[in-house]
Amino acid sequence: MKTTRRSALLILLIALLIALPAFGAGQAESKVGTYKIGVSKLLAHPALDAAEKGMMDHLATTGLSVSYDLQNANGDISTASSIAQKFKSDKVSVAVGIATPSAQALAQVFPVSSSTSVVFSAVTDPAEAGLVAANIAGVSDMNPVEEQIKLLIDITGAKRIGNIYASGEANAVVLMELAKAACAKYGVEFVPSAISNSSEVKMAAQSIIDRVDAIYIATDNAVISALASVDDVTTKAGKVLFSADPSGVEGLNAMIAWGFDYYSIGVETGKVVEKILKGEKAGSIGTVHITDPTKFELLFNLDTAAKLGYTIPQSLQDAAVVLIKDGKKITKYGIS
Repeated sequence: MKTTRRSALLILLIALLIALPAFGAGQAESKVGTYKIGVSKLLAHPALDAAEKGMMDHLATTGLSVSYDLQNANGDISTASSIAQKFKSDKVSVAVGIATPSAQALAQVFPVSSSTSVVFSAVTDPAEAGLVAANIAGVSDMNPVEEQIKLLIDITGAKRIGNIYASGEANAVVLMELAKAACAKYGVEFVPSAISNSSEVKMAAQSIIDRVDAIYIATDNAVISALASVDDVTTKAGKVLFSADPSGVEGLNAMIAWGFDYYSIGVETGKVVEKILKGEKAGSIGTVHITDPTKFELLFNLDTAAKLGYTIPQSLQDAAVVLIKDGKKITKYGIS
């Protein structure tokens, strides 16, 4: 009986000794290749939300095991700095900044000497924003501002074009200067109005609406987040609104929108993160510029054009991804 019991105990002991290393190995394997990605988004609006989603959707296809700490600074620079400090304390594998101020805050907390890479997304001019370093890479959303201004002039014949911009954001100032230069090139008066935050956007629009034929809004996060208020002002005044962010004009009366598909920018950002997690140095990746025309979206609101007395040439309608006609959204894929 004792021999049988001892044999049973011996068998159990051997089984445990075999099982324990296997169990331990299984735990270790679950940690290998698991990365924590900190994402600091300046604020929530359709373009930046789309960039965030595009990045995450791409990484979901890579086979990498990742987790996210998704943070929203709500347009506040000090909050963006606090988020960056949090990511440092949490020792994230990669810190992603969506929009210029968020990326700048991360770059300040994670200097070149840091082992953590910073990836920016939807940043217009990384060099101007100080986002060029050995541990920084990302995707620019520099728009074809001159071509956008020319399209606006060609369709409307505008002689005075207004622009609202955030004077404290490097990205916004760069875009304002490009729009100013484009207006000068085409002999059009440029009427700017500076703001410090999104709550001032409507007042800024009201201050210039009587002095312009149209308002051009660039991919300025503070302004785009309050685009509905600009749309309200231009609609009541019977003036044209051009937005460089097609994702932000849903349900508005903006006559023209032409710019990046920000989901695609997010996908490209995800590719940058993937390369870094697989061992490539951020500095060797640098800034990715999107030049593929299929990554841009052109939208015309034909209902607004008719109300304002403008005709959109058929050739441009054929090139558009989205048309608004008789209150319906018509895409290349059908009516929605």
